[in-house]
Amino acid sequence: MRLWPLRRASAPPAFVTDDLLIAEDRLRASVHDVFAVRERQIRGGIIIFRGDFITDPARALDVLLPRFRPLGYTPFVQRDAEGAVIQAWPLAETVARQRVGVNVLLFLLTCLSTMIAGSGAFMAFDPFAEPHRLLVGVPFAVTLLSILGTHEFGHYFTARHYHAAVTLPYFIPAPPPFLFGTLGAIIKMKSPARDRNSLFDIAAAGPLAGLVVAIPALWIGLAWSTVGRIPPGDHVIFGDSLLMQFLVYLKFGPLPAGVDVFVHPVALAGWVGLFVTALNLFPVGQLDGGRIAYALFGARHRAVGVATFVTLLLMGLVTQSANWFVWGVLVFLLVGFHHSPPLDDVTPLTPARRLVGVLCLVLLVLLVPPVPITVD
Repeated sequence: MRLWPLRRASAPPAFVTDDLLIAEDRLRASVHDVFAVRERQIRGGIIIFRGDFITDPARALDVLLPRFRPLGYTPFVQRDAEGAVIQAWPLAETVARQRVGVNVLLFLLTCLSTMIAGSGAFMAFDPFAEPHRLLVGVPFAVTLLSILGTHEFGHYFTARHYHAAVTLPYFIPAPPPFLFGTLGAIIKMKSPARDRNSLFDIAAAGPLAGLVVAIPALWIGLAWSTVGRIPPGDHVIFGDSLLMQFLVYLKFGPLPAGVDVFVHPVALAGWVGLFVTALNLFPVGQLDGGRIAYALFGARHRAVGVATFVTLLLMGLVTQSANWFVWGVLVFLLVGFHHSPPLDDVTPLTPARRLVGVLCLVLLVLLVPPVPITVD
């Protein structure tokens, strides 16, 4: 998961003026050879030029970025119903300030919390009375953190490839009674993506990289798992996605009634990795799937996000699972439906990326368990 708030520059750029008319005049002079201006507007602190591109929009952005920067503005190249638009926002490029100590501390705390979760899930004991038995949770913790770390560094290195300002991953520990010992990990992007293609690459890199670790881990864990009769009494049931059902079938064949797979900690970590990937692929707001949806659908991404929120509620009604109501509320309150545009919102997504985007939506269907977790 990624966040990239657009922030005002903390220090003034080389040239700043309170007179927007002077700023507008200088900005207009800087676009004359790449954009034919027909109309000019000022909305708040944003200066808007409408007209026609004289050159390719991607090349226009290359030209305008170094020209706008000394004036204290960042160009956003767009199209709307009235034609081509260049918006000059009073923003400056930021450098992601790295606080490595915080990243390391959160990672170490997440190592501890996931070890506790992995140990408690398979052997009842008090980790404070018998701390050495935390080692039981090592296979679960190492596997899960490998999946989450690969996911986030997929985002990180792709963002660095596109020269975006980005932080190192922040892991989020979750002590008991949280079931898996972590709420995942995030990185923060401090600058907008350059265009839809780079936005797509940064968003898709995380889930796809994470699956490269999660699927083999799940398969190896299933090889170490056992099949047996479901015991009487209450127990936690982890729902099977279509992909999970397929892998279980390949390994164990059809299971008779009253029989289930008792998964090894490595397999459980793989299941969690698939589930976290599925949650991130929902096409809404600031989630990875929301960024993929923006790259695919542009201005229609908000409608896609609202439809996704409604679908989550319907899934809760159909499956009678509170999991989806909880996730729907979190999406509505914490994620939202807004997405910031890239600097170049005109250059279209390449056909190959469109195909991968459709495959990501297919992956979402394959990875979502109808009822994620129940106690029966």
